Amino acid sequence: MSLVTVVALGFVVGVIGVVAVATLLSYLPGALAERRLARRLEDVSTIGADAPVEGESLVMRAIDGPLPAVDRLVARTATGLHLGKVIEQSGVKTTASAIVLMSVVVVVLVTLVVRMFVPVWLIALAVGLLAGTGPVAFIFYKRSSRLKQFEEQFPEALDLLSRALRAGHAFQTALGMAGDEIKEPVGPEFKKTFDQQNFGLPLRDALFQLTERVPILDVRFFVTAVLIQRETGGNLSEILDNLAHVVRERFKIKRQVRVHTAHGRFTAFVLLALPAALAIALTVIARPQMEPLFYTRMGQMMLLAAMVLQTIGFFWIRKVIKIEV
Repeated sequence: MSLVTVVALGFVVGVIGVVAVATLLSYLPGALAERRLARRLEDVSTIGADAPVEGESLVMRAIDGPLPAVDRLVARTATGLHLGKVIEQSGVKTTASAIVLMSVVVVVLVTLVVRMFVPVWLIALAVGLLAGTGPVAFIFYKRSSRLKQFEEQFPEALDLLSRALRAGHAFQTALGMAGDEIKEPVGPEFKKTFDQQNFGLPLRDALFQLTERVPILDVRFFVTAVLIQRETGGNLSEILDNLAHVVRERFKIKRQVRVHTAHGRFTAFVLLALPAALAIALTVIARPQMEPLFYTRMGQMMLLAAMVLQTIGFFWIRKVIKIEV
């Protein structure tokens, strides 16, 4: 069996392993939760409705991931708490331990695959560590995408709340109606807020928790407007209409800014991808001339410096073209 066949087989096995692990970690938390729920329902049906279940609590517990010890350890650190909040805001049904386990698997597999092509362990490990940030980057991407979708649907939710108030419904009832009528992600967030205040949490605290789950400026405007209206009075439906109009106008300006900064974003991606693509092409065309870059210490230091400078340049360009609206 030739070396190319072995490398291809290793790459295919690695990809299949990553996909299998990702699929397993996606379905495992839900399966564990269903199993735990079925066991608790079975215990309740066996003991009886009037008898208390020893050791049980009415407080909902967080879903344990594949590594509960890692979940508990992560929950004790500030970084772990931030990661858990990001996972909740992303809407992905997973846990911190699942993300950690997936990152470790990706680092190992990518390092071994890259080592088959690159004879330097340091470079293979650097590429593996870079690829290991993929699961965390995916969670941040899903969070950003979900928050953007929330912003787009938010004016529609404000219009529905305003119409419900004009129809004579209370604000809490209007929140429940918005939670039932509007799709993900606005609907479930409003529904959670409605359920929290319905089960006894003060409306002020429930709205503040909404701003923590959805850290968007428009949501803070909405919560501030509602709380001020409840203290001072006024026409809340008209306030919500004006807020919806402001949000829509902001979206128009943001789209215009995005069009004007498209050239800068494209330049950033081209400048980031061009050196890597050129290095691969030169390795295929003239491998003897590229070998000193991988085998000599000076070449390895130049590669590491190039990676660092490319990363700094990418984030610098992003900072320049980022305009807050």
